[in-house]
Amino acid sequence: MHIIPVIDLKDGIVVSAQQGQRETYQPITSKLCASSDIEDVINGFLSLHPFKRIYIADLNAITNNGNNHALIDKVVNKNPQIDFWVDKGTKIQQPSKIYAANYKLIIASESQNITNFSDNNLQIKNHILSLDFFPNQGYTGPTELLKSPELWPQDVIIMTLDRVGKNTGPDIARLKDFCQKHPEKNFIAAGGVRNEMDLLTLKETGIHHALIASALHSGVINTQAIKKL
Repeated sequence: MHIIPVIDLKDGIVVSAQQGQRETYQPITSKLCASSDIEDVINGFLSLHPFKRIYIADLNAITNNGNNHALIDKVVNKNPQIDFWVDKGTKIQQPSKIYAANYKLIIASESQNITNFSDNNLQIKNHILSLDFFPNQGYTGPTELLKSPELWPQDVIIMTLDRVGKNTGPDIARLKDFCQKHPEKNFIAAGGVRNEMDLLTLKETGIHHALIASALHSGVINTQAIKKL
């Protein structure tokens, strides 16, 4: 089981995500670091474990309210040993850009607004896909994308936003359904992981990667727990 720490960036600082209600997010408080500065947070994560991947959500870019591109580029270039998975609201019809080797672009379903993906299939497969499920509305994005696994890349995040930051556990039923229907894909759990037991349950389900923030910042999942995985 591999943990991928999560950083939610808003207005240049790291914030604490709660159920996708982005307008209410507050600066992160953590046992791993003294501030909400992104470099402090990254160093806090690395004090726990030499993580090889870190996920960053640029909430300003995702919500079309500015962006944190320069800050993200800075930390990506400063940490070449880490692969950064970045969601910045990219639409697949946007022109391709050359990124640093350790900058992995996420194509999130919530940010897509086209219905015909046939001409963009290759671009999706070159990146990481996030299938996004919001509170009270379920899957958010083009239906064709959800129903066409032949369009998906190998790595697919199942983002269950109503579980994010709420200590309710991952959505095992949904994750199990995806694993059973598409065993050839590498699904990444996002939302709700509370502790080591949740990670073991995910592993039994067929999930081997999980995006986590709260349980790392609170100290519930610590160095000893990570070593046992």
